[in-house]
Amino acid sequence: MSEPMKQIGIVGCGWLGLPLGKHLAAAGYDVTGTVTSPEKTENLAQAGIHPLVLRFDPEPSAGLDSLLNSDVLIISIPPRAGQHGDDFHPAQIDALLRHLAGFSGKLIYISSTSVYPDSPEVITESNDVIPGHPLVRAETALQNSGHPATILRCGGLMGDDRVAGKYFIGKTVSNGATPVNFIHREDVIGLIRQVIEQGVWGEVFNVVAPQHPSRKEVYLQNAKDKGWEAPVFEEPARPLPFKLISGERIAERLTYSFLYPDPLYFP
Repeated sequence: MSEPMKQIGIVGCGWLGLPLGKHLAAAGYDVTGTVTSPEKTENLAQAGIHPLVLRFDPEPSAGLDSLLNSDVLIISIPPRAGQHGDDFHPAQIDALLRHLAGFSGKLIYISSTSVYPDSPEVITESNDVIPGHPLVRAETALQNSGHPATILRCGGLMGDDRVAGKYFIGKTVSNGATPVNFIHREDVIGLIRQVIEQGVWGEVFNVVAPQHPSRKEVYLQNAKDKGWEAPVFEEPARPLPFKLISGERIAERLTYSFLYPDPLYFP
């Protein structure tokens, strides 16, 4: 572990941020994390995380002083564009950056592969993104902030209670032939730790498992494993658009071996 990188802040200790903070605390880091309500602080304390109640609506509801000493600040805030509109999440990031006066650490931002349009070719980090996408606007603000920032564009996050086939039990599915771009939560956590420990800053990475089985294969395997009613797959009238996103670059850059390389066999 790099000695200067001992203080970690996590903005957003939810489905990803809480187990991430627990993992880093267990590894010896001093972790402070934010939650949106006092009722959630006990979960953080039990995980070894110093809790801070903080909302961005989009302005912060409290001071950020306890985060300013972080060597690395990890931003893991769901954008919720459907709930608040496309401008809300970029405004959250702008507000966060305005309140980081005195912060001299590094930034990690959890973005999404939804920034890419559908494409018949394999998508890498050099592909164009959707202009004006809320996450692209947030990424750009962080990259222009003057703080070294690494952007992680995650595929569909799976693991724990998130099993892809759960959302299609007994349903009719028309896009069964399209490939998945999933990543297991444990691998996201492992990759974030390696970014920190190897000091890889100022980069943009896709975070996607190496294998891309079809949705049909994944949903049927999930149904078999869980004893669920299988979906019904129908052929669309014409081929549906899709993405196939490469996560090779981050694996090569960090010399990382995925814990769960194949979404067919995510636990």
